Amino acid sequence: MVLDNLGDSLKKTIKKIANAVYVDSKLVKEVVRDIQRALLQSDVNVKLVLDLSKKIEQRALEEKPPLGMSNREHVIRIVYDELVHLLGESRELPIKKQIIMMVGLYGQGKTTTCGKLANYFKRKGLRPGLIAGDIHRPAAYEQLQQIAEKVEVPFYGNKNAKDAVQVINEGLERFKRTCDVIIVDTSGRHKLEDDLIKEMKDIFQAVKPDEKLLVMDAAMGQQAAPQAEAFNNAIGITGIILTKLDGTAKGGGALSAASVVHAPILFVGTGEHITDFEVFEPSGFISRLLGMGDIKSLIEKAEETLRDKSAERTAKRLMSGKFDMNDMYEQLNMISGMGPLSKLSEMLPVGFSSRLKSQDMEATQEKMKRFRVIIDSMTEAERKNPEIIKSSRIKRISRGAGVEHKDVKELLRYYEMTKRMIQGFSSDRKLRRNLMRQFQIK
Repeated sequence: MVLDNLGDSLKKTIKKIANAVYVDSKLVKEVVRDIQRALLQSDVNVKLVLDLSKKIEQRALEEKPPLGMSNREHVIRIVYDELVHLLGESRELPIKKQIIMMVGLYGQGKTTTCGKLANYFKRKGLRPGLIAGDIHRPAAYEQLQQIAEKVEVPFYGNKNAKDAVQVINEGLERFKRTCDVIIVDTSGRHKLEDDLIKEMKDIFQAVKPDEKLLVMDAAMGQQAAPQAEAFNNAIGITGIILTKLDGTAKGGGALSAASVVHAPILFVGTGEHITDFEVFEPSGFISRLLGMGDIKSLIEKAEETLRDKSAERTAKRLMSGKFDMNDMYEQLNMISGMGPLSKLSEMLPVGFSSRLKSQDMEATQEKMKRFRVIIDSMTEAERKNPEIIKSSRIKRISRGAGVEHKDVKELLRYYEMTKRMIQGFSSDRKLRRNLMRQFQIK
């Protein structure tokens, strides 16, 4: 999970409050010390930690809980509110025509993040383009070019260029009529140096970007704040993107950097894949850390998957009561399209996610992959009429899929069970109306 150690420590603190017989000053002070320790161990800025703990202690001791809320619930709410406040206001990048300048040191994941951001805008219906403005790092040009090909967006760069501003201006000229969002990758350094800051300023003056986004590795630690401040003083950072939040990084230094420069965290990278990229929402992020889940993000992921045309086709067939192996295949694809089950479980409250873990999510994920391979090994006639799949066909399909006979039989049982459920669903008028609204089907 994102920031495992910090999350585990904060969950223990919340559990301590929830299990307390009554809330008194001794418990409040103990809770505050636990929170201080958890945040400091995760590299959150010392001054921010002290300010936060004072606010939590003061509010917990002085404020009376609202009607209908117990003292324990009130203290938990205060902890939640102040942690959200620590991360600052949320902000989403506007979905409109714009130029985005990406900055950061080497090794922060800046070039990969350019691709993730391009993919994000592409999925929103805009036409992004990538410009290779890093003329110093070996292979920076090739890396961004490969990422652009993977995301299937236009790319511009000049391998032999000596002037970053010139390359970027040429790219802007080329893309100004064909792209809605132009994302400019810029040079980094192993550390902050005068020539890097000068180049950032020169690009900023020449390009006049709408957004200046700082990319930071979650493992930056205490040096994150001064680095963010230096970039902010040079060009005025409008947002921060945190990378590698899926690893073992403490993450607190990078998180607190946002407070220091008063720039919102816009996105977080949670893996190596292009789609491992989430809009950062402070309240949802803190909810997940505290074990309260992030149902809003889970719903958004589901809605994004359901907007796919194949999902709409499947929905229409479900309403008609029809269901075959082709529909089963689309259903498995939709679930897989939402991401690994382990990541989805992070968005559920603790009680639900712990139950999911006990069912061995990795095994379930593997089973879904295996089911798709088995369906791939079927003929079109077998997909449309699974009832014809008997002993001899099971042998042939299992051979083609490289699985055992029992795996094919298990898929057939799962199909029959799902089909019965779908038939029951298709007869429920209320559920059908809701699904029609979801896809705006007339």
